[in-house]
Amino acid sequence: MEQAREIRLLVVDDEPGILEFLELGLRNEGFEVHTAPDGPSALTAAQAVRPHVVILDVMLPGLDGFAVCRALKEMGDVVVILLTAKDAVADRVRGLDIGADDYVVKPFSFEELLARIRARLRVQFPYLGKEVVIGPFRIDDGRKEITFEGRLLALSATEYELLKYLVLHHDTVVSKARLLDHVWGYDFGGQDNIVEVYIRSLRDKLEDDEHRVIRTIRGAGYRLDLP
Repeated sequence: MEQAREIRLLVVDDEPGILEFLELGLRNEGFEVHTAPDGPSALTAAQAVRPHVVILDVMLPGLDGFAVCRALKEMGDVVVILLTAKDAVADRVRGLDIGADDYVVKPFSFEELLARIRARLRVQFPYLGKEVVIGPFRIDDGRKEITFEGRLLALSATEYELLKYLVLHHDTVVSKARLLDHVWGYDFGGQDNIVEVYIRSLRDKLEDDEHRVIRTIRGAGYRLDLP
């Protein structure tokens, strides 16, 4: 229960009974649950709340589940679990082909859906609510603290999210646009040089004067290298 509280779920279905059933059940499991009744509102909600998991019906008004799934995967890290009709094998195959992580057949068991959610979270978001050690970094997501080489860093909330993202995606070049979208949100209206300001601050706190930990990859973004 303690771990689930910070995990955001979005349930998308045009049947009010299913939405109410899943919202109540998943909230009772400790998740933060948001709902949407159609494709367009699902994408709006996803941009606003940045869910970790989306439970997505295939047959939706406005925009079908396949189009929504494709758009969700372009937004960033998110688990998509499709709800499909019992005999729609082609739908399941198509969904997996376009990036869905799993599927559950209607009518479904709540316990099975819950097990699939937890299984996918363990694979894609293993750090949620837990302490994770990656090289010289120790991330305590429950306490929102990061330790580097045994030293607790004094980080603001934004610095924490930025450094955590870079550490979890270490050895990967991350663009400035991707950092803005993930840390500041899709509707951030400020200047994009805010990323440079925060990177400079992180380097100071890491005592990374020679930029050996957080490297600037000219024209591409930033890459965190593990010493």
